[in-house]
Amino acid sequence: MDRRTLLGGSIAALGLAACAQDAPAQTTPATPPDPENILVLQLPAGEVRIQLLPDLAPRHVERIKVLTRRGFYDNTPFHRVIEGFMAQGGDPTGTGTGGSNLPDLPAEFTPPTRARFIRGTVGAARSQNPNSANSQFFIMFAPTPSLDGQYTIWGRVISGMDAVDRLKRGVGQSGAVPAPPDRIRTARIAADIR
Repeated sequence: MDRRTLLGGSIAALGLAACAQDAPAQTTPATPPDPENILVLQLPAGEVRIQLLPDLAPRHVERIKVLTRRGFYDNTPFHRVIEGFMAQGGDPTGTGTGGSNLPDLPAEFTPPTRARFIRGTVGAARSQNPNSANSQFFIMFAPTPSLDGQYTIWGRVISGMDAVDRLKRGVGQSGAVPAPPDRIRTARIAADIR
């Protein structure tokens, strides 16, 4: 199954070139998040902490935890990194067509009144089929309202967005990343880090 389609249409048609790259990051919650719901990525430029949002997408959060604890994301590349838009990873093949051996997940779309695709939002990548998310995900560089209510939001960056900003960018609309692409060195759930 081809999971490389993040959006059904042309990136240029969305007018993403005009999006501000310095859009504000998600704010840190007033109370410290539960370590069981923090994903910690070690990237070439540093550590990224993502707050998992089980209240919005319980199945997707559970999938991320299962795959992380299996070591699935370790050394996987960011195979699509598009300036002013997003960085996509979670495919061990690096082709944009791979996933885990687990079944695809049903969509858990959130109404825009509850969550939006702004800078630092983490969503589930999928094909044209809304129920085809598996292991791939994307982190937003800039707000993209056209995604609101169309893709599952399962997390938000709470620290380390500067490390995401330093990922190698792709070339052209295909989002092909120059060889070698930046990789997730390790992915861990904060509760498991000792």
